[in-house]
Amino acid sequence: MTLVAPDAPAAPQESNDSGIQSYLVTFIIRRFDPETDTEPRWVDYDVEMYPTDRVLDALHRIKWDVDGTLSFRRSCAHGICGSDAMRINGRNRLACKTLIKDLDISKPIYVEAIKGLPLEKDLIVDMDPFFESFRDVQPFLQANSTPEPGKERIQSITDRAVYDDTTKCILCAACTSSCPVFWTDGQYFGPAAIVNAHRFIFDSRDDAGDVRLDILNDKEGVWRCRTTFNCTEACPRGIEITKAIAEVKQAVLRS
Repeated sequence: MTLVAPDAPAAPQESNDSGIQSYLVTFIIRRFDPETDTEPRWVDYDVEMYPTDRVLDALHRIKWDVDGTLSFRRSCAHGICGSDAMRINGRNRLACKTLIKDLDISKPIYVEAIKGLPLEKDLIVDMDPFFESFRDVQPFLQANSTPEPGKERIQSITDRAVYDDTTKCILCAACTSSCPVFWTDGQYFGPAAIVNAHRFIFDSRDDAGDVRLDILNDKEGVWRCRTTFNCTEACPRGIEITKAIAEVKQAVLRS
């Protein structure tokens, strides 16, 4: 762990056997230990990285080789579990999907926990409020009919396409924690909860769409959205979240 001037370029290192050039990259991480700190603090680390490495690889090297107290969440490391959402250079991203070559390594890379949720330690936040909103919109199929024994509920390709985009959500909270309304109003359901409600509201096999629309037709529901598109830009799965929220608003008005 060393101090590096903010404008110092990344120092090239010797290439490995494959001929790929490595670089000494400075990561400045916002640390917080509730047992010893009253406020978060920024700590910098120099890490040898290859352009094809990911920010998650850097966090692993810091934890395994430099400072074992660094705390963060991660699981699959392939952009499916959604565990490692964090702010990287001021933008919500998945650490496992953010390549070093896509960042400006001539400057330090800033890493901090996502905003709007209670900070527990270092890059870990309390996800309970996020999942509480998720559960409140009843994100599961509720059908009054029963399919024939051994048969599935049939759905056309056209009907499936209506909500296809919102099935991609991995509950990483990158969208919700990028929302300025959520930052200032902890009661707002948030984009992720609305996206998951959308997935069932528009499912032709579901019979509880009106129930979810009533839940979201609330002062802390879809009408709190200010259409800033932060959520859409933050989504690592490319979901058109703002569009989905607008479709739910239209469904509320029709109902």
